[in-house]
Amino acid sequence: MLRRKQGRCVIGKPKAPEPPDPQETAAAQTGTNVSTAVANSILGNVNQKTPYGSLTYGQSGTYKWTDPTSGKTYDLPIMTATQTLSPEQQKILDQNNQTNLNLATLATSQSGKLNNLLSTPFTLGGAPAAGDPSKLTMPNYQQFGAGPQLQTQIGNAGNIQNSIAGAGDITKTYGTDYASNVQEVQDALMARMQPSLDQDRNALETRLANQGIQIGSAAYNSAMDDYSRQTNDARLGAILNAGQEQSRLAGLAQQQAAFQNQAQQQQFGQNQAQAQFGNQAQQQGYTQAANNAQFANTAAQQMYQNQNTAVAGNNSLQDQRFNAQQAMIDAQNQARSQYINEQFALRNQPINEIIGLMGGAQVQNPNFVPTQGVQMPTVDYAGLVQQNYANQMGAYNSQLAQSNSLLGGLFGLGSAFIMSDERTKEDIEKVGEVEGQNIYRFRYKGGGPMQLGVMAQEVEDNHPEAVREIGGIKHVDYGRLFRLGEAA
Repeated sequence: MLRRKQGRCVIGKPKAPEPPDPQETAAAQTGTNVSTAVANSILGNVNQKTPYGSLTYGQSGTYKWTDPTSGKTYDLPIMTATQTLSPEQQKILDQNNQTNLNLATLATSQSGKLNNLLSTPFTLGGAPAAGDPSKLTMPNYQQFGAGPQLQTQIGNAGNIQNSIAGAGDITKTYGTDYASNVQEVQDALMARMQPSLDQDRNALETRLANQGIQIGSAAYNSAMDDYSRQTNDARLGAILNAGQEQSRLAGLAQQQAAFQNQAQQQQFGQNQAQAQFGNQAQQQGYTQAANNAQFANTAAQQMYQNQNTAVAGNNSLQDQRFNAQQAMIDAQNQARSQYINEQFALRNQPINEIIGLMGGAQVQNPNFVPTQGVQMPTVDYAGLVQQNYANQMGAYNSQLAQSNSLLGGLFGLGSAFIMSDERTKEDIEKVGEVEGQNIYRFRYKGGGPMQLGVMAQEVEDNHPEAVREIGGIKHVDYGRLFRLGEAA
């Protein structure tokens, strides 16, 4: 900031805030904590009333505590919780106390009888005798005998016939292709038809000549084409008849071959049936031998099972005898244990009666609900002090930056007269104040960057010596206005 001293403009900076005193801050924080703790203690002591009684809190004294840092003394309240039973519960408590006192007195008088009881040693002289495990007779088990010798082999019942005598070769072909026979048939047919064909041709040519149809004419060629087709049809018929003859001969040969193969197959079936009959007889003999062996093994196995059953019965009888002896010993031990338990019961009964006399009914205490007292948070006094100091430092730094920014802009103007007429400026915005003189941010009309300065009309009121009118426009001498060259 700028401040005037002895009529001159002097440049200065804002004063930084004083840092907080740690000892004073700690003492204030301690006082705040103590006050908050006392308040929370009082808020948490909620008096309660129930059908069985009440619970009240009250201050029963004061404890003085001195802060070792600041030396300040604080009075801390000492609280006392008092529980009071309802009149009915108080009567029950009084009667229980009297009953317990009577029972205790009775127990004291009866306990003298225990001297004789406890002074007598506990003896088992009259107890039944215990069972003697040495008298148990261990069972004598019989061992199972070896298994029977089973028959595992069967005699041979004969050799199986695995081949069949030959029945002759199978006929796989039945003659040639009969091509020569076909050709012979075809030639014979053509030889028989050819004279007739020749006569038909001569007759056709004579008829055409009589009709005046010349050789080579269309009618002649058409008639000859018809004759040629008839001739070809006759030849094709001869070839077809020759093929049918070939098929007939082949069929006869096939029937002959099939008859021969059928006779061979019949012979083979007879040979196979004879071999199969022999094998069935051999299988029947083998099966009979196997059945005889199986019957013998089954009889031996059944005899062995009968012997094992008898041995198992004898061993089971031995187990029954052993279990009977053991049950008798267990019964003797149970009788002895029962006698000992009865003697202990007779000895402990007087003691238990006295212990029972010493017990009494309990008073039902009031069940107080857990209270949720309001907790007053502790004020962070030290944090507030530090935050306030940080805020002051932030404001100081902001003012210092703003002052440096303003002064830096003003320093750049020099001591010449600068056009500062308000009429030449636009977008005017006040950004600060220096010793009562407003500082503006503006832009000259017609365009250009934003600049920093004063308004000549305002400066003229207080410092006319720093204002000059040039060409009808007011100018300001910043060096003369702020005496920047003589800054202290």
